[in-house]
Amino acid sequence: MMPSASQLYDVTEATWPAAQYAQQGPWLFRQGQGGGQRVSATTATGPVTEADIDMAEAQMLDMGQHRLFQLRHDQGAFNAMLAARGYQVVDPVNLYAAPVAAIATERPPRVCTFCIWEPLAIQLDIWAEGGIMAPRVAVMYRALGPKTSLLARFNDHPGGSGFVAMHNGIAMVHALHILPHQRRQGLGRYFMREAAFWAQDQGASHLALAVTQGNTGGNALYSSLGMQVVGQYHYRKHKEDLA
Repeated sequence: MMPSASQLYDVTEATWPAAQYAQQGPWLFRQGQGGGQRVSATTATGPVTEADIDMAEAQMLDMGQHRLFQLRHDQGAFNAMLAARGYQVVDPVNLYAAPVAAIATERPPRVCTFCIWEPLAIQLDIWAEGGIMAPRVAVMYRALGPKTSLLARFNDHPGGSGFVAMHNGIAMVHALHILPHQRRQGLGRYFMREAAFWAQDQGASHLALAVTQGNTGGNALYSSLGMQVVGQYHYRKHKEDLA
């Protein structure tokens, strides 16, 4: 059986954790420390009122963060409330999953992909080239379950870097970046197969990831591997906080 969207929300939280959490009323606040939207967005854990939203906005500003909410598949009423306030949709995301056995079918070419923990300096450089800076690397170190980084080489040169971690039997891939000059050579597929074999060794049943709907190349790759969209979410950001 494929994992549900709710299961993948939990896996995402565990494998890409915020620096701090605070539950106040119907809100779960996250302190991201520069680690990106996923670890900085506030989520509603129950029904909310307009007054609750006022309180959440004030709290996020007090935390030194943007007024940013993550909206999940079953939060249509809350989504409409934010839309009425002029909050803009940002980065709709697809959640993909597949059985590990369906991806771990063929080993990548020898000396092409590696599992390494802790990440090497060259991986930090690769991530930085893709905008994955130190605060996001810090998120990887905060993940408490089994985890590893992924390094690819192609034509005797570094090709890309990624991260995969596991929670409750599901491994999730994050921060996958392939250097521009190494793209269109199959490295994305090799990365996913390497992650699947690592997940298999850890006893995981499924491999998952989150990708923005605007990433056409990524969505095409994951679909071609037989991964299925099992959930979606998006962000809404206050119009005054839009860059």
